[in-house]
Amino acid sequence: MNLDLRMGDCKQLLKSLPNNSVDLILTDPPYNIAQYSTGNIKFSWRSDINNDIAKWDETPLNPHDFVEEFKRVLKPTGNAFVFTSYNMVGDWHKAFDSEFDTFQFMAWHKTNPVPNFMKTSFLNSVELIICFWNKGHTWNFTTQDKMHNFIQTSICGGNERLKDPKHPTQKPVKVLEHIIKIASNTGDVVLDPFMGVGSTGVAAKNLGRSFIGFELDYSYFSAAETRLIERIEKVV
Repeated sequence: MNLDLRMGDCKQLLKSLPNNSVDLILTDPPYNIAQYSTGNIKFSWRSDINNDIAKWDETPLNPHDFVEEFKRVLKPTGNAFVFTSYNMVGDWHKAFDSEFDTFQFMAWHKTNPVPNFMKTSFLNSVELIICFWNKGHTWNFTTQDKMHNFIQTSICGGNERLKDPKHPTQKPVKVLEHIIKIASNTGDVVLDPFMGVGSTGVAAKNLGRSFIGFELDYSYFSAAETRLIERIEKVV
């Protein structure tokens, strides 16, 4: 169970990976929703609601930029799962639907989303996860009632949520483990090109997979590195 963490631009780092070397791509790239922000909402009695997300979300992301490398590094039996938002689903579909045999999606329902204090729209309680693969892909189907394209958990919080640095879109390990169990096997290689604070890596190591993670931001990379090394030391 190897650990390979690299700091830098994933579009360049992907080129360093061998052909057909990855069993599962599981990643959470920017959603590009900061462009729709009306500003953070401040309160005197609770933490601010972060509508601006982060500076890194303001840089346009084009899914077409990842088609060639995703196809090259994935094994014939590989799968890819990508967290995204309503405004990006069409772009991911246009880029990858014609390149793989199957293009589907999952929905992650957050049971405790940020409240809508203005009461003028729906609560943002669902995030989408697009997925694609070819015939003969690894697939650990369990039972009909457990294989819906839907998973429900609380948002990442408590001791699991990192405070410094605080990543605005940190995902719960439980959601990531659910996907990894279905779409890979023990000993497989899981790749996260947008590693953030390393949650995909933690989930992968918990389940006996090797992990490759790329991250551009130094503070996130350092947090992920510390978190994953501590996880390995606990196992050893």
